[in-house]
Amino acid sequence: MQKKFNYLLLSLFSAILFSAGWLLHLSVFIFFAFVPLLQLEDDLSKQLTVPKRKLKLFAYVYFTFLVWNLLTTWWVSQASMVGAIAAFVINSLFMAIIFVIFSNLKNKIHKPFAIWLLIPLWLGYEFVHTIWDLSWSWLILGNVFAFNTNWIQWFEFTGTSGGTLWALFVNILIFNILKNNTSLKIISKPVLKIAAAIILPILFSYLIFMIRKPLSDPADKLKVLVVQPNIDPYNDKFVMDFQMQFFKFLEQIKGKVTNETDYIVLPETFIVGQGINEDIIDDNEAIRWFKDSLLSKFPKLKIVVGADSYRFFTSKDKISATAKPYQEEGVYYDSYNTALQIDASGIQIYHKSKLVPGVEQMPFPGLLKPLEGLAIQMGGTFGSLGVQYERTVFTDKITATNVAPVVCYESVYSDYVTGYVRKNANVIFIITNDGWWGDTPGHVEHLYYARLRAIENRLQIARSANTGISCFIDEFGTITQATNYWEAAVIEKDIYKNNNHTFYSKFGDLIAYLSVCLSVLLILFSIFLRFKNNHIIKN
Repeated sequence: MQKKFNYLLLSLFSAILFSAGWLLHLSVFIFFAFVPLLQLEDDLSKQLTVPKRKLKLFAYVYFTFLVWNLLTTWWVSQASMVGAIAAFVINSLFMAIIFVIFSNLKNKIHKPFAIWLLIPLWLGYEFVHTIWDLSWSWLILGNVFAFNTNWIQWFEFTGTSGGTLWALFVNILIFNILKNNTSLKIISKPVLKIAAAIILPILFSYLIFMIRKPLSDPADKLKVLVVQPNIDPYNDKFVMDFQMQFFKFLEQIKGKVTNETDYIVLPETFIVGQGINEDIIDDNEAIRWFKDSLLSKFPKLKIVVGADSYRFFTSKDKISATAKPYQEEGVYYDSYNTALQIDASGIQIYHKSKLVPGVEQMPFPGLLKPLEGLAIQMGGTFGSLGVQYERTVFTDKITATNVAPVVCYESVYSDYVTGYVRKNANVIFIITNDGWWGDTPGHVEHLYYARLRAIENRLQIARSANTGISCFIDEFGTITQATNYWEAAVIEKDIYKNNNHTFYSKFGDLIAYLSVCLSVLLILFSIFLRFKNNHIIKN
């Protein structure tokens, strides 16, 4: 009984350490969060047979990860209780399975180095969890460093996977030292190893700060106006006449747009109503309002804005897995969460393609298409939205500006955003609507994660959020002119383009790619060992 209680305490202590990094905005806790779990795993490995060990370990670590998910992402329930429960249960399940796979491998190999296999397995899991339809990557370990960006300027080489690698390395180092050194006198030297493992990357980060010069070339300067309309997404935004919202927007920016203004940035799904038919987009009333009210007076102005849109297909076209039948037989349509660039030269379109599972898409639409009507309505769209498989960059040939139009949830994904940069994006505009979560940690964390995208790509960001927080972020992750939450606001700043790609922008998430490959080999090796042992037992 005492052992069970001790194991439960270890499990709970680990959950608290994981959660503290997010709740207190103190990244340092992540360096210790796995240590109680590793101790738990080590104790169970010594005392129980394989089947019992696996089941008990799974139960304890599942409890850890479930508590962590609940404490840190409870605010998802503000938007959808069903979606939140699914996220908590499924995300915790994946984490627990990975840890049990690690334990199984470690005990089969039975060598001191085997504990380090947790690193590629966890990194591989995190990457796979960013690219499939059930993706919920909010609690990637490296994301916790969004709260202490002075420590991780080297993310321009590694992305958030570098942060995960760092956290796991320090955790295993601490556990090994505690396990192998019981005397305080003996432990003094290993403590220096732990200190070095934590401090040296931080010193390297500050060195980058000193070496890198801020972007300041006048030729790369853009004058950007960011608008925060602050329209309640639950009670007003999708029922209020859009013309009223548009007039409110014109009042907000009155006297603030000049001939020097290069861009106005408006939030996700700003243009609502019946949606925009992309096949006749130039005839859309809302588009004409923008042209008549602004572009006719300020011809160099570009407007980046979110909208609901749709496109029709016939049976002769290639029909996507998300297309829905229209009233007319043989006609289908896709709905999109869209970003538009409206300027004197025309209209450019990008469809949000990292969709929120169960909210903007039914996972695996090709397999589960009959159930797509169960997808939760949110953001003015319903069912499974259409996507595109390549990033689109909004261009302006006159100023040689290439905007990465990152829509809401997409800004959480490191490797995804580099796809814009590899298409020569030299500035990032994030448009979002975070009002669904209310005044909770959710919208704050979403903002902080954008700092990581700035550092990874060394690009400056203009962020427009319907209810806040809107702001500007420089290439070092520093936030300026942050607006208050749930207040209408307009902010303006000169930001600078950057055409020089970082190592991470050029080559992507190499740490994650290698970890996935190594994880596959490790799992295959585990299967081989199992068959080999079964064969020996039979003979």
